[in-house]
Amino acid sequence: MRISVVITTRNEEANIANCIGAFDAFRSDVEIIVVDNASSDATKKIAESLGAKVFDCGPERSAQRNFGWRAATVQWVAILDADMILPAETISEMLEIAQSGGVDACWIPEVRTGSGLRVKARNFERSFYDGTCIDALRFFRKDVLERTGGYDENLIAGPEDWELDIRVLATGAKCSVLKGHLVHNERRLTFRRMLEKKAYYSKSFAAYREKWKGHPAVRRQFSPLYRFFGVFFENGKWRKVLRHPLLFALVMFERAAVGLVYLFNR
Repeated sequence: MRISVVITTRNEEANIANCIGAFDAFRSDVEIIVVDNASSDATKKIAESLGAKVFDCGPERSAQRNFGWRAATVQWVAILDADMILPAETISEMLEIAQSGGVDACWIPEVRTGSGLRVKARNFERSFYDGTCIDALRFFRKDVLERTGGYDENLIAGPEDWELDIRVLATGAKCSVLKGHLVHNERRLTFRRMLEKKAYYSKSFAAYREKWKGHPAVRRQFSPLYRFFGVFFENGKWRKVLRHPLLFALVMFERAAVGLVYLFNR
C-alpha cells in the first residue's frame, strides 16, 4: 500500500460505487477508508461490498476526515468527498509522488461533470483557483496532518479546508498543484441548491474569521476585490478572461449571488 484514500459519506448510495470503483486497477497500492455519518441508505453496505474499510463517525465532515486519516496505515492520504472520482492518470501521478516524494501536500484541480453553459462557467471559474487561497489541499503526507492536528472540528462544512491550508503552509510544507484532476459529480446541483449549500457553509465563517483575524489569506478569501477581480487577473490569468468574456460574465453573476447569500447569513 502506498496511499490511503479517505472518503466521507452520508446517504451517498448514488455516488459511492463510482468513487471507490475508480481505484479498481490500483487496489494493491490503495487503501480505501470510508467514514460514514449515520447513513440511512445503502452507502455502508455498498462500500463494504467493494472492499472498503467502513467506519461511522460524526457529527460533521471535519470529525469524519480526522478519524479517517488517523486510521490510515500508510504515509500518504487523499481526502475525497463521495461525489468525486479520480481518473486513472491522476491516481498514477499520486502514486508516483508517494513513491518519489519531493512535496508534502498537493492541491488537485477539479472538473465538474455535466453539460451546458452553466457547467462550462463553473469549470472556467474553478480553473482560476488552483493553488490559491481559495483552493484546498486534498493529498497529504500523513506526518503533515499529524503535525498540524488535522481539521478543526469546531469548523463545519466549508472553512475547515481553508483553515487547514493555513496551518499546513505555516509549517513550511512544500505544496504543489497536481497535473491531473478530479471529477466532481454535480449533475444534481441546481442553481438554487448551490445557493443553499453556500448558505450552510457560511455558518462557520464567523468563527473561522475570528480565529485567523488579520491573516492575509483570510483577507483575500473574504475580499470582494480579490474574489471578483484579483484571483481572475493575477499572474497573467487576465488573458484567459479576455478569451472567454461570456463565461466570465456568468461567473460574475454567480459570484454576486453567492455574495448576497453570505451577506444575508452573516
